[in-house]
Amino acid sequence: MKKISSELENTRKTFSFFSRLKRNPQIDNNFWSEIEEALIQADVGIIATSRIIDGLRAKSNEMKLSTTQSILDLLKDQLKESLEKFNTELNLDGNPAVWVFVGVNGVGKTTSVAKIANWKSKENQRIVLAAGDTFRAAASEQLEMWADSCGAELIKGADGADPSSVIFDATEYAHAKNATLVLADTAGRLHTKSNLMQELEKIVRVANKGSGTVAEILLVLDATVGQNGLQQAKFFAESVDLTGIILTKLDGSSKGGIIFAIAEELAIPIKLIGIGEDKEDLIPFDPELFVEKILDFQEDM
Repeated sequence: MKKISSELENTRKTFSFFSRLKRNPQIDNNFWSEIEEALIQADVGIIATSRIIDGLRAKSNEMKLSTTQSILDLLKDQLKESLEKFNTELNLDGNPAVWVFVGVNGVGKTTSVAKIANWKSKENQRIVLAAGDTFRAAASEQLEMWADSCGAELIKGADGADPSSVIFDATEYAHAKNATLVLADTAGRLHTKSNLMQELEKIVRVANKGSGTVAEILLVLDATVGQNGLQQAKFFAESVDLTGIILTKLDGSSKGGIIFAIAEELAIPIKLIGIGEDKEDLIPFDPELFVEKILDFQEDM
């Protein structure tokens, strides 16, 4: 699959302040304050930043580090560890496995479903798409177009149909046809609306009653909203057992630091990231590569 290259440039620029810290000859309170300020400005968030700084200071003292470069290198290692403690593999257990996609309106949920269908179809897996967003006609039309282009099958209901029944029918159909995976789109919902969140709970509950297994509940977040995405994730996690996050629009965002806030505060793995509009631009998240790309510590011109 495609690898990230220059797509994280906007986020890298928000971390570029660290490259200038190398010129600081003293490891004093001002040095630590500058690291803290840089992390907060990079949208890592106050809580996650405090944890990262506390761990960094303790470990640097333990290792008796005496140069700014050695501490910045340790920071890079620590940020990698923060992300690598989670299993980012996508679960395919089930006959079929069912992946349910949730999130607010406009984050790229339906597009993410379509891109994954394209990816998994190329791996010769038989894919069934479930058009669970029954209140937005354009969503099922979009999925139908993608299903045709990548050889997947689509199960949809009438406009306004119960989304739980559509996803249940798709799962039963997939089981009968020996399909590997059901990708279930759901309607965008305001995370503050309790009735919509209860409907989401029902979707997951009903999907598990059939022949398949809900193996992933993936929250799609828009990277450009930064800390607001963290609040969305907290609300969704209260209603359903999120197994992972898809972070879209990273290529257009300077707020990729939200990844560390999610890891530290929610302990939910980032499983896929969106780095462009093309159908190949939704890729598995590689924590080590991500940190290397945004923290190269090169001097900005």
